[in-house]
Amino acid sequence: MPARVLIAKPGLDGHDRGAKVVARALRDAGFEVVFTGIRQRVEDIVAIALQEDVAVVGLSILSGAHLALTARTVEGLRAAGAGDITVIVGGTVPAADVPRLLEAGAAAVFPTGTPLDELVDRVRALTAAPAPAERG
Repeated sequence: MPARVLIAKPGLDGHDRGAKVVARALRDAGFEVVFTGIRQRVEDIVAIALQEDVAVVGLSILSGAHLALTARTVEGLRAAGAGDITVIVGGTVPAADVPRLLEAGAAAVFPTGTPLDELVDRVRALTAAPAPAERG
């Protein structure tokens, strides 16, 4: 059974092209992907993650609020008894903020421009999801 990944757009950011590209790349790599759409509240992201029984929550953040939104998401998942759900972050993230996001509980950070194959490989490693069988 493929790992389930939730791609979420927290906060007021209204741009979702990158999140959709990531969602498609993960789907094409064999993951089961749920996309929340834009302008989601952290509480709703946590509820969707629980309802959909995901292994990973991927936060796509372009608004500059990545530190606060990531911390709130990780805290929300822990408070809901779902601290085992892996949180990853992608988007407009300055290099100086990467260590702070990891300290806040993110398992991986993918700044804008990260190659999709690198992202897929890292998510696969985080979920221990085997690569889909080659078709002949």
